[in-house]
Order: sequence, then C-alpha cells, then structure tokens
Amino acid sequence: MSEEVRLVAWVRGSVQGVGFRWFTRAKALEIGGLSGFALNLADGRVQVVAEGSRDGCQGLLDWLLGADTPGRVDGVTEIWDTPRGGYDGFAIR
Repeated sequence: MSEEVRLVAWVRGSVQGVGFRWFTRAKALEIGGLSGFALNLADGRVQVVAEGSRDGCQGLLDWLLGADTPGRVDGVTEIWDTPRGGYDGFAIR
C-alpha cells in the first residue's frame, strides 16, 4: 500500500489566466484519491497542494512538470510533507 503524503508545489511561468487551476483540478480528479487545491498567487505563480498516495501526488507533480499543462511552466518548486487533512475533494481557490 502506498504511503499517504502531502505535496505543496509552486508553479512558475505563464500559468494564470490560461485555465491552469481548472486543468490541475481535472488531472487530480483523473488520478483519483487526491484532495487539496490550486490557488493563484499575487506574484503570478500557482500554488498546488495535494494530499493522497505518494504515487498519486507524484503523478500530479509529473504532470505539472510535463508539456501537457496549459500556459507555460518555467519551473516547479515542491515540498513533500505529512498529510494534514481537512480538504473536501480538490478545489480551485
């Protein structure tokens, strides 16, 4: 059984105003078993918080780093942690 983790990722690039949060939520739902949110930050980045299996969170991170995202991703900074809970599904904030 895969361990439960928390992924916090800050996505840099042209990622606001292009449906990035919506597609991130759709990918999280497609992967399944993930909860958390995607949030536009004032500095132009998008923050993604996902909790669930390590495999699921890694799959979401791989997608964030890949070529299938909307807009243009210049880089992703991530932190792995223990889950905190408290999320109802995967939200767009």
